[in-house]
Amino acid sequence: MGLNNAGLNLQVAGLTSAASHVSLHTASPGTDGSNEVTGGSYTREAVSWAAAASGSAATDANIVFEVPTGVTITHLGYWSASSGGTFYGWRALNASQTFSSAGTYTISSGNLTETVS
Repeated sequence: MGLNNAGLNLQVAGLTSAASHVSLHTASPGTDGSNEVTGGSYTREAVSWAAAASGSAATDANIVFEVPTGVTITHLGYWSASSGGTFYGWRALNASQTFSSAGTYTISSGNLTETVS
């Protein structure tokens, strides 16, 4: 038995309603959100999701992180809060990025999509 789009949308909406913040990581976060970036002006960033459709939902605004000097980012994590909170999971970035000096990492609107299949 498979879910139709209404069921898939409900699953995606459940995650996106709970995952209000995203984080950057320097290695796999595992099951507990470890290896999160620290230092400088880095913080988890709030994420705004568009309504689920066809079993997926995308961000509807840019997400901009401040990244400190000397950090290589490799993963993105999903959280319920700006600090502490519940860790829901992660995804690897398409490519790691090294910051030899402090800078910003931007995920453009619509470029972070969660899909259930």
